[in-house]
Amino acid sequence: MKKLLIDEKFLEQTLIELLHIHSPSGYTDQVVHYVCQMLHQLHIPYNVTRRGAIRATLPGQRDTCDRAILAHLDTLGAMVRKLKTNGRLGLAPVGTWPSRFAEGARVTVFTDKGSWRGTVLPLKASGHTYGNEVNEQHTDWDCLEVRLDIRVSDEQELFDAAIQVGDFVVFDTLPEIAPNGFINARHLDDKAGVAALLAAVQSLVSSNINLPVDCHLIFTIFEEVGSGASSAVYGGVTEMVVIDSAPVAPPQNATEYGVTIGMMDQTGPFDYHLIRKLTDLCRQNKIEIHKDVFKFYRSDSASAIEAGSDTRTALVCFGVDGSHGFERTHISSLKAVAELISLYIQSEPTFTRDKDEVSSLSGFPHQPERDVIKIKT
Repeated sequence: MKKLLIDEKFLEQTLIELLHIHSPSGYTDQVVHYVCQMLHQLHIPYNVTRRGAIRATLPGQRDTCDRAILAHLDTLGAMVRKLKTNGRLGLAPVGTWPSRFAEGARVTVFTDKGSWRGTVLPLKASGHTYGNEVNEQHTDWDCLEVRLDIRVSDEQELFDAAIQVGDFVVFDTLPEIAPNGFINARHLDDKAGVAALLAAVQSLVSSNINLPVDCHLIFTIFEEVGSGASSAVYGGVTEMVVIDSAPVAPPQNATEYGVTIGMMDQTGPFDYHLIRKLTDLCRQNKIEIHKDVFKFYRSDSASAIEAGSDTRTALVCFGVDGSHGFERTHISSLKAVAELISLYIQSEPTFTRDKDEVSSLSGFPHQPERDVIKIKT
């Protein structure tokens, strides 16, 4: 097992290409095609589920104690909720995110017969007309509308333009990578995680490293609405690591410059032993690591466990400032995640007894109990 060099240019280029592919939950076909093409170029076999989740495999020296790495391809977005009498569109969010981050955004509305461009605006958008009422109006999805860049003035003209309730509305990502390594864009969650995973895999493939066990790469498509990994995890997977974003904010301990290990989210603690294995890999290989607990957060780990997967799970994160809004991370965080993932894929199984769904107590691990810390005086 060795720490591999991550191709930063490959990582950045992959991320930019992913960010330019619109993929709100329910509208992910094109990004599925893109990732499958990447896997084909890396000579990694894969299959695709009915709805579009991707399951690829890096073969190991044995096919027991399989492990999986998960990242999600879907993002936040919106859907047309109403054709309004003033020729504008009411919105409903796809995924959970605050309406204040939608205001002013340039968007594309996809219809059955083509697409239209537009802008998301509050109901009172002109200070010259409404004065201070612009600042006093409520911030809510019901207080927003899409102004389309077509000549429409009522509901019938919207209908004539082939716009219907239920059309997807996608938001421009506006990606920007600064010379000092900062990356700004919408939807870094989880396009940056996907790019980091592909960069890790690219380094493993190019290094021609033999792996101890099969590792499945699973790309889900409904994480933002809560069901991403509910039917995507293989039955033989004994441990899985989810790659996702960690919110960086004053109450949190996450970082934009290294790996953040999630200890617990709103669905409960992650696996004690798998977390410590990942933590040890970071420390042994001088990868910056922080630990954090997330109060208003869940990931694909939750949907897999809730669907009945009896597998150890852990959460490996890149740090994101302004999560589910105008997001920012740093290239050093993505590289650190890719380095850790490439090391983990090379590592031996956490527990060989896990190959059996049910077995005796023999080999079952212990956790520390009643250890007394001696303090020198």
